[in-house]
This record gives sequence, C-alpha cells and structure tokens, in this order.
Amino acid sequence: MADLPHRHLALRTTSSPLPALAARGRQAVLAPLGRAVAALSRLIGRHPAGWRWVARRHHPALDTLAAAHAQAVCVRAARQVPAYRAFLRARPAGVRRRLTDFPETDKLGYVVAHDAAARCWRGRLPTRGVVVDESAGSSGRPFNWPRGDRELRAVHRDIVGYTGLVFPMRRPFVINAYSMGAWATGTTTGAAMARIAVVKNTGPDLGKIVDTLREFGPDFDYLVTAYPPFLKHLRDRLDAEEFPWSRYRIHASCGGEGMTEALRDYLEQRFALVRSAYGASDLTIGIGAETRFTVWLRRRLQNDRALRAELLGTDEQRLPMVFQYNPFATYLETNEHRELICTVTGDVLQPRLRYNIGDEALLVPYRRIVELAHADPVRRAEFRTAVSAERMTLPVLLLFGRRDSTVSYLGANLYPQDVEYGLYTGNPYAAEISRFCLALVEDAALETRPVIHIELRRSLPASQREALAAACRTGVRRHLTSVSRDFAQSLLEDPTAGDLRVELHEPGSGPFAGDQKIKNVYLVR
Repeated sequence: MADLPHRHLALRTTSSPLPALAARGRQAVLAPLGRAVAALSRLIGRHPAGWRWVARRHHPALDTLAAAHAQAVCVRAARQVPAYRAFLRARPAGVRRRLTDFPETDKLGYVVAHDAAARCWRGRLPTRGVVVDESAGSSGRPFNWPRGDRELRAVHRDIVGYTGLVFPMRRPFVINAYSMGAWATGTTTGAAMARIAVVKNTGPDLGKIVDTLREFGPDFDYLVTAYPPFLKHLRDRLDAEEFPWSRYRIHASCGGEGMTEALRDYLEQRFALVRSAYGASDLTIGIGAETRFTVWLRRRLQNDRALRAELLGTDEQRLPMVFQYNPFATYLETNEHRELICTVTGDVLQPRLRYNIGDEALLVPYRRIVELAHADPVRRAEFRTAVSAERMTLPVLLLFGRRDSTVSYLGANLYPQDVEYGLYTGNPYAAEISRFCLALVEDAALETRPVIHIELRRSLPASQREALAAACRTGVRRHLTSVSRDFAQSLLEDPTAGDLRVELHEPGSGPFAGDQKIKNVYLVR
C-alpha cells in the first residue's frame, strides 16, 4: 500500500523511444492546463458557495493536472527563486522530466541554509503587505514564515469555505481560543472568520471564554477554535461551573496536533460537533480538514479489519487522522518512507517545493474509498449517510503524525494517541486529567518500564488519586492489548510487562513544571 499515492498521483513516464521529448511535450500541454484549472478554482472559490461547488466536483482526472501544475511551479521556481536555484545546482540530476525528479526540500537543508529573501520569488521580500508568522518551536527552534497579502486571502477563503460547509450556523459567533501573537494559526483564523461571523479573539483564556458565552447568551451559534487539549479544559471548566449546555449550541474546530476518537467522544458529550484540521506553519494552516465522511472512515477503520487491511496494510496497528485536501492548493505526495511531501501551488511569497514536513502518511483517491464502501452492504449504507451532507469528493489524506513519536517497550511501539485512548475511554475520572506525557524509566531492579505522567487539574484526596491512577492504568493496558499485537504477545510471555506506571502530578509540577508551550509535549526523552 505504501506506493499507492505514487500510482495515484505521480506523472507517468512514457515508453516512447524519445522519452525526454515526449515528457516535455506532455508537460507543455498539461502544465498550462493545470494552471488554468487552478486559476479557475481560485476564481470560483472566492465565495463560500463557489468553494463548496469546487469541493463537491473534484474528479480523479484533475489529479494529473494538479501534478503538472506542481511541476510547473518547481520549474518556474528554478528560474526565479535564488535559494531554490542554488539548491538545485548543488544537486545535479540531469533533465528533470517528472515532478519526482526534483529533490525534496526540508527545514535543515533548505530553510536553514538560505535566508528569507533568497527563498522569495525573484529574491525580494516586499516591504509592505507582508505578515510574518512564527512556528511554535515544537521541533526545538522557532522559525519565521513571511506571507504575502494574496497568500493570506487564499487561506482565508479556504477557511471560510470549509467552515460554512461543515459547521452550518444561523448566527455564527466564533470564539478564537488559539494562542495569539506571532503564531500563525490564531491570528490567521481570527482574520478569516471575521468575514462570516462575529469574532472574539480570546486566546486560550478559560475565564474570558466563559464570560463571553454567558454575556452574549444562547441566541448565537458558537464555534470555538482551539487546540484539542484546550477544548477538554474548556468542557471540564464549564461542567465544574454547571454551565447550561442544553440552552446553547456550541461547535468546536481544532488543529495543531492529533486528536483521538476517545477525546472526540468525550468532547461531543457537550459540543454539538468537533472537527479537526491539518496544517503546518512551514506550509499553510489549511492543508486538509475533517468532514463527516472522514470521521466515519476513521471510526470504521477502528473495527473493520478488512477495510483496515485494504487501506493501511495488515501489519499497521496505528489509527491515522483522516482528512480531505485540495491538490490544486497543496499538492501532496509520499516518498519511499511514507513521509508526506507537499508543494504549495497557490500565490505564496516563499514557494514550498516538494517540502518534507516530517509526517508519515498515505494518500488515497476518494473513488477508492467509494469502491471499498460499496463492497459491503453495511459499509455502503453508512457511507451514503456519511457523505450526504457535505458531499466533498476531494482525495483523502491518512496522517499518522511524526515518524519518531513513539516509545519502544519490549519490542512494541507505544504511541501517545493510544495512551490517550486508554486514558479517556470509559474513564469516570477523565475530567480530572489536565494533560499527560509518556516516558521510559529504569527502576531499581534495572528493568525499564513505561511511565505515564499525568498532570491533575486540581489537588485530589488520596483515595481519589488512587482510583484515578488505577482507572488510567487499566484503561491504557486494555487499549494497548487490543490494538498492539506486539504488546499483547509480550503480556502472554511475561505478565509483568503490563506493569504500566502511572504518576500523578499537581498542576504545574513534575515534568510539567515551567512548560508554557502552546502545544502539548507527549514524550519525555
């Protein structure tokens, strides 16, 4: 399955005795056509209704044009972007006939090696109309990303189009709880949402959000935008204050990190709808987004072994996030390591060209999902219900996250998302959990065991602490046993392998002391 995205999206080579000439001729035809289709999509997508029209009429034949358009962007950048020209000269490869002939770029080899102006078109950073975003620094160092006016307008159109399609609201009021300041997501989301809704940029301030909901009352349809863990904090805070949820209609949109279905279930006990989006400051905040269809597909993958084997492979134990994406805005590929490669083809100030973001993924055509859904009568009925509202036919991104986000224990890979499932699924004490992280610790007997560090929302008496720790330990062990064959086998061979340590910490103490990052850190190395 790993090579599926290449069969689906890549430009094919020709068997002509003159392959270089044939490839150039094919590109000469496809590239202008791809640019024309992309320009038409942008024109139609200026209004939310037009955006919905395009998203519902994507055809697989357009993927070939999107690939040609992405290659044309690389060819143009090789002439007009000084940093990219130097990057290619240092990596000679003869005639580049296909998109995959252009080498991958990344932070270290491209962004760090060339200054901001050299990475702009014609080597010029404009002196006005530019907004500089700063990435959160979760990789160890914050980076600055200049964005031009046309680029920001395109991002705003995508956010507005998606929001209007997925969150139908009569009187929309957006509470933007993303971190404000230099970070891309918060400021961009606030500016985009102001086009279609009343917006209050509270940032991640629970008190302000509670006050806002109470002051403006239940006559509005609310959409809270935030990181997934913050939405849990908000639900728990409102529950503690006996907030009248039944009188309000509150949706939630999140991004910045993955979300488990266990957390979604917990949130949707209160929120009318919770949907996640995928993006990166390196690229754009709107690469892909969840729909009712993608949520159905992800939940189906949890329990449908045949579907899981078809899409993920028989040995894959993880459950990816599932998004739909527009290949004419961000053209996606995967390499031999299943790492996601992205070319942003819109009006960007600094073109991102076959950029390796470091995430592991699979790409699947929408029609492939349709075929698999129709192969089973139960799937088919569920599928028809799932797609009946939004009806988007865009291709599908299956995202596993960072390749190195695991802890290895007795031959089994433990993933933070699996730990989260165990912490929240059926846990009567879930509201007392603020956040968690995972570590491997060697004990006095020189045995290495996983430790789940949990930060409490408040101080608890000893009896409740013991009950919480026991529920977490049991839940995580149960979930790992069900999803990881390696972990289950280790329990058969050595029952003590299930000795998962749970350590509870007062707010802001232990491994959480002084941690002021806007995103959670799930692994303690």
